[in-house]
Amino acid sequence: MVPDLAHRTILVTGATSGIGLVAARELAAMGAEVALVGRDPGRLDAALREVQGRTPGGRIHALRADLASLAGVRALAEEVRARFPRLHVLLNDAGGVSARREVTVDGLERTFAVNHLAPYLLTRLLADRLRESAPSRVVNVASVAHRHADLDFDDLQLARGYRTMRAYARSKLANVLFTRELARRLGGSRVTANCVHPGAVATRIWSRAPWIARPVLLVLKRFMRTPEEGARPLVHLAASPELEALTGAYFEGRRQVEPSDLARDPAVAERLWDESARLVGLPP
Repeated sequence: MVPDLAHRTILVTGATSGIGLVAARELAAMGAEVALVGRDPGRLDAALREVQGRTPGGRIHALRADLASLAGVRALAEEVRARFPRLHVLLNDAGGVSARREVTVDGLERTFAVNHLAPYLLTRLLADRLRESAPSRVVNVASVAHRHADLDFDDLQLARGYRTMRAYARSKLANVLFTRELARRLGGSRVTANCVHPGAVATRIWSRAPWIARPVLLVLKRFMRTPEEGARPLVHLAASPELEALTGAYFEGRRQVEPSDLARDPAVAERLWDESARLVGLPP
């Protein structure tokens, strides 16, 4: 049975393409009020038109934000708080990867900033609204790549030894650690936090991969999941009634599994939380 989300408000980052767009479209079709978040105004308008076209009369909104900027994340949180008196699901899907080490306007390594620090900051800034709207959910898009990640707090942003997949895997490990620590801190609030590896999906996320890897990616894309297939686990975590009380879990597709040993270390999760707070300018 398809869940009825008629009284639910859902915020989806990374909603202008790929699994984020498909998930937003599916959640809107279930009756939810959906806010699409994207950086490029043209693509954001196109996504808005697509979702509205699939759900005539639906409550669909477009919010522009650059999640590579801490100021952009803060502005987005302020807009959400001003426009939506309730927020029942925060779906953190936006992400990317850089071929070479790049820094943002805040001096942060770009992959780590967009994939981890942006959802960390946005979630913390919207935590009160989620509590007020409970039962509510946070869904973070992680990756099986976290299993191959290391975490060096003396060089968290890879000033030394930057490699594309090393940076990506580290940011995805951070997603899992953040989700588990968030679930612990939200205990008893009826706000849950879970994360998911949607599978290898043929999306735009790899458009910034090194040129030397692109021929391989072109071949691999033939065997990757479609965005429609990759979005299903996101929709499952965001909407399934049977998951309302589940928190702190990691999924690969629609199957709950244990993440890596490092991802299950509570001391590492707490230290990452505190370091992330310092980097974005929040108290721990």
